[in-house]
Amino acid sequence: MKIAKKIVFWTLVAFALIQFFPIDRTNQPVDTKVNFVDTRKSPEKIRTLLKNACYDCHSNETVYPKYAFIAPISWSVKSHVNEGREHLNFSTWGNYNKDLKENMLTKSIQTIQTKTMPMPGYIVYHKEAHLSEAERALLIQYFEEMLKTKTY
Repeated sequence: MKIAKKIVFWTLVAFALIQFFPIDRTNQPVDTKVNFVDTRKSPEKIRTLLKNACYDCHSNETVYPKYAFIAPISWSVKSHVNEGREHLNFSTWGNYNKDLKENMLTKSIQTIQTKTMPMPGYIVYHKEAHLSEAERALLIQYFEEMLKTKTY
């Protein structure tokens, strides 16, 4: 029993100590000249869908939820945001070349169709990110039209 108490004690001490190593939650400034929804002059419905379902991980406009202030959960959240921005950052859309934009739109369509985005774990805590079939179809249609007309 003494060993169990020691394990619990040291686990709590470690948990308390890791709180002193916060993640950097600073977002880079957003330039409207290169931000996707601004440069595209996206319709309000598309803008809202993207902001609610995509922008937290795929832009420099991340709004960190309360649970993202508790280590080690915060580390996981930050890792997901960093990875999301590496794959696609809507805040820097205007800086991508045409081939990259085309590739990103194609992959976006695929991830929306296969329902791998938004991530199921994200939807659990962010109900506004849960896309209906009609909303998925709307985003897919918007991205497909961009690809078809080469206006990206």
